[in-house]
Amino acid sequence: MAYWLVKSEPFKYSWEQFEKDKQTYWDGVRNYAARNFMKEMKKGDQVFYYHSNEGLEIVGIAKVVKEFYQDPTTDEDAWVVVDLAPYKKLKKPVSLAQIKADKRLANMALVRLGRLSVGPVTSEEWKAVMELAGE
Repeated sequence: MAYWLVKSEPFKYSWEQFEKDKQTYWDGVRNYAARNFMKEMKKGDQVFYYHSNEGLEIVGIAKVVKEFYQDPTTDEDAWVVVDLAPYKKLKKPVSLAQIKADKRLANMALVRLGRLSVGPVTSEEWKAVMELAGE
């Protein structure tokens, strides 16, 4: 299993809305690197759900329930989506400040490639974030 992180601005699509919807396709990704990461996602992979711009924290865990397919919001072949379902809200959200302060997470894609809306998370980073979340 691989681990990932996706970002959403809470005013556009919050964790709470995601939980109400029970599943969604992750659309609107218009960066080739982020798109390529989505193409690597496999059914069952776990995904940190990060509130960007406001909140700046990992708030929950989603699971990939359907691997990549054509983004239905555009006719451009270059763009894809994956289907995600909420799995678990974290006991304690993990802030970007906490992540940046933790030496174990210095090379995390969220820190190094801050503008990417989709990125990989190593198993060591996953364990460190889960520890910070009290999980």
